[in-house]
Amino acid sequence: MEKSCRLFDLGDKEVIDLQSGARLGYIYDAEIDLETGQIRSFFTPGRARFFGLLGREEDACIPWENVEKIGDDIILVRRLPALPSLPPSRRSTHRRRF
Repeated sequence: MEKSCRLFDLGDKEVIDLQSGARLGYIYDAEIDLETGQIRSFFTPGRARFFGLLGREEDACIPWENVEKIGDDIILVRRLPALPSLPPSRRSTHRRRF
């Protein structure tokens, strides 16, 4: 099994919350520490409200420390009850930006 992965490849993996089993979506952006080159956190789009007619919930910011396992197709995370929300300028309008 590989010990490394390209950032682009993370966008093709679905993020799943281990505690609730909820599908959080696909990674569309990441925050990288420029000093160390390590990923600090990544972002998934909020869920659609009423089939997308009422907009979306806020995007989720998931700290790298919450990642439990990265598999071939999914990323398993442990979400805390209240994750920080994104400022309006960082909210997604597309599935991914990589």
